[in-house]
Amino acid sequence: MTFLELAEQVLKDEKKPLTATEIWQSAVLKGYDNKLNSEGKTPWATLGAQIYVNAKDNPKTPFAQTDTRPKKFYLKGQKSVDFNISPNPVEPVLKKKKFEYLERDLHAYLSYYAYYHLRCYTKTINHSQSSKKEFKEWVHPDIVGCYYPLDEWKSEVYELSSAIGNVSIKLLSFELKRELHFGNLRESFFQTVSNSSWANESYLVASKISKETDFVDELTRLSTSFGIGIIILNVDDPHSSEILLPAKYRETLDWETINKLTMNTDFKEFLTRVKIDISSKKIHKKEYDTILDTEDLKKTFKAK
Repeated sequence: MTFLELAEQVLKDEKKPLTATEIWQSAVLKGYDNKLNSEGKTPWATLGAQIYVNAKDNPKTPFAQTDTRPKKFYLKGQKSVDFNISPNPVEPVLKKKKFEYLERDLHAYLSYYAYYHLRCYTKTINHSQSSKKEFKEWVHPDIVGCYYPLDEWKSEVYELSSAIGNVSIKLLSFELKRELHFGNLRESFFQTVSNSSWANESYLVASKISKETDFVDELTRLSTSFGIGIIILNVDDPHSSEILLPAKYRETLDWETINKLTMNTDFKEFLTRVKIDISSKKIHKKEYDTILDTEDLKKTFKAK
């Protein structure tokens, strides 16, 4: 039994939309997991990635997904009045039309997703601002970000955490690609490991990800082994962008690498800005990447 066959069988049995996690839990209870033709260490992660990618990119998929968050999956022949189900899932813009776009056009989409879904303020890193050109792209991440607790914590809690030297900010680092497939997976992945493993959380991000079973298995294995999260950007509906595979949180920052990255003036300014905002207890939003609205985001792509 494949992961997709397992998911289809569970949804036939349950006759209602389920999240990927709920599908896996039901499969375990029914003993379907013992029939899987897989020896992976994180089968639940592989299952979730395969269902999402298949439902999103395969026109012949038996799966459809709800408009709820988190997304739930159901079989196309099934109905449910309890969920806002789209009977005809919208094809991603990049498949619907032909577009000329560059990797940098996706930066605004990633900043949008990071702001609304990761509560993270981002800064795009211009590689040309590096003082040591010999390192080229195999040093700097494409985008860095910081999560501040200022908007969520009471002032008394934040002041106490500051007084004891334990301000719970979180630094994130992102490597961005237009698409991921077997042809560029290893280079893209290890570029992310090289450029972004200094942060509390590191992500490899793309607007299109191969749905091949072997590819998804390998992507899941690499993500689990190195703690790199995977984000897929939806340029048609930015709020439907999501984390396919979570990043492993690192308690300790790699300060040696952070020091090395200060050869880039954009990165150095980002560190200065984070320090200022922590000290002033105020986030100066204008100093970070501008967050466009959805209509302006779509204008970053030009149709042929």
